[in-house]
Amino acid sequence: MQLINRLNGPVVSLFRIVVGLLFLIHGASSLFGVFGGARGTGKAVEFGVWPSWWAALIQLVCGALVMIGLGTRIAAVLASGSMAYAYFTVHAGEALWPIQNGGELAAMFAWSFLLLVATGAGPWSLDALIAANRSPAAPQPSEAGA
Repeated sequence: MQLINRLNGPVVSLFRIVVGLLFLIHGASSLFGVFGGARGTGKAVEFGVWPSWWAALIQLVCGALVMIGLGTRIAAVLASGSMAYAYFTVHAGEALWPIQNGGELAAMFAWSFLLLVATGAGPWSLDALIAANRSPAAPQPSEAGA
């Protein structure tokens, strides 16, 4: 059980990195037409088009922030909310279940980011590095008093 507990932080960090990278790639494909483009069309979403371009921008920026672990909880809240919005406005009207309405990806991203809101970034993150640098240094015993 101790091994499992020791692995919690690194596993959360790896989960965050992978989910952030996948979200970033999803946004990049829509914004820049790379990796098959928006919805596999090979093209980028037209600049400023609501909601597609803005959703892709959220995906790119929040994906990058989550991946590196900077402002993770805030970025994950925004990412989760955007995916919940996508699910309910684009997919839920088609059918009841995500498998039927094509909303599995939106649902998985929404719940994955919500998990990161609750767990935080993990130890391998810029958030952890910043927190460690803000902590007051442990008091050093004085050489004279030793």
